[in-house]
Amino acid sequence: MKQVVQTPGPELKAQELQRAFDAFNQVSLALTQSYQGLQGRVESLAAELALANGELRRQYEEKEALSERLSLLLKALPAGVVVLDSAARVSEANPAATEMFAQAMIGEAWPTLAQASLVAAEAPDEWQLGARRLAIVESPLDSAGGRILLIHDVTAAHALKAELERNQRLVAMGEMAASLAHQLRTPLATALLYSANLAQPGLADSARLRFADKTTAQLKRLERLIQEVLLFARGESIGRDSTPASQLLAEAAQTVEPLFLEGGIAFRVLGDAAGIIVTGSRKALVGALVNLLENALQACTTVGEGGRRPVVTIGADLVDAQLRIAVRDTGAGIAPEIQARVFEPFFTTSGQGTGLGLAIALGVVRAHGGAMTVHSVPGEGSEFVIMLPVALAAERAV
Repeated sequence: MKQVVQTPGPELKAQELQRAFDAFNQVSLALTQSYQGLQGRVESLAAELALANGELRRQYEEKEALSERLSLLLKALPAGVVVLDSAARVSEANPAATEMFAQAMIGEAWPTLAQASLVAAEAPDEWQLGARRLAIVESPLDSAGGRILLIHDVTAAHALKAELERNQRLVAMGEMAASLAHQLRTPLATALLYSANLAQPGLADSARLRFADKTTAQLKRLERLIQEVLLFARGESIGRDSTPASQLLAEAAQTVEPLFLEGGIAFRVLGDAAGIIVTGSRKALVGALVNLLENALQACTTVGEGGRRPVVTIGADLVDAQLRIAVRDTGAGIAPEIQARVFEPFFTTSGQGTGLGLAIALGVVRAHGGAMTVHSVPGEGSEFVIMLPVALAAERAV
């Protein structure tokens, strides 16, 4: 029996098509809404990106302007600026620094460049570069080990300082001219008196010899006074000798030991600061120490008889990266009102002194970048302390 297949009618097909069309409309509407949402998000992101780009552009323009201003500032600075990397090589240098060293510096090792060009001056952090005098200040640049060097040309300031010190010495000499005339007149009059006695007829040979010796002693005193006045007026030029501190003390002690033996005063060297090197004028520093020791000797000769033998000591040690030299005596001491004047030129409480020994010693110490102080207790003694920098040129150039 043959089976009959029934085909959908037109109404059924229309319903199916309508359902498919409705589903398509829903999907299309959903896609349209999603597209509109994405388009809105894209517009929002585009606006945010434009804003961010504008901010970045503004920051870049500000940094570009700042960099340009810094570049112009570095070029206009009269001081030299050198930037070192972690390997101590020059990564940047402004025109002033290049002009000072008269050579290209970028890529050069700073320790080698400094050792070849710079000579350490007597003042800390100051150097000679040909006829120039430079002050170099170093600061850390970053955590990677970089450094920045600020180099000042202090040639003119140093010349003015030297001129000021010379003028101060001349002013002091002018103010004390009357005292100097008195200092010269007394030994001169004494020498004339003794020399006049030499012309007396019938003078015994022993007396003639005694008067001759006294005349010579007074003339030597005059010569010493004139030499000290000239030294004070001229100022001591500072050399570049590298001298062990022990040698300075040994030379000074060798010079004065006969005087202490003659005066019956005990003299001791307590320490010599072995291994410490002082850069400067060896002759000037030894002379300053001798002046202090002679001053201590004079202080001890004024101590009356009391069974106590006066003692003078000199010692040196290293204190806070400085050489400390102390000259101490157990003499009469110095009154407080006099302590403030002991370094004044021509000021003396001794009838045989010139009043220039301590002033010259102080000038020498200051010229070497150091300082000198005095502490004294009347009846117990005095102590003069010199503090000198001892940094080596080879160490400071690195």
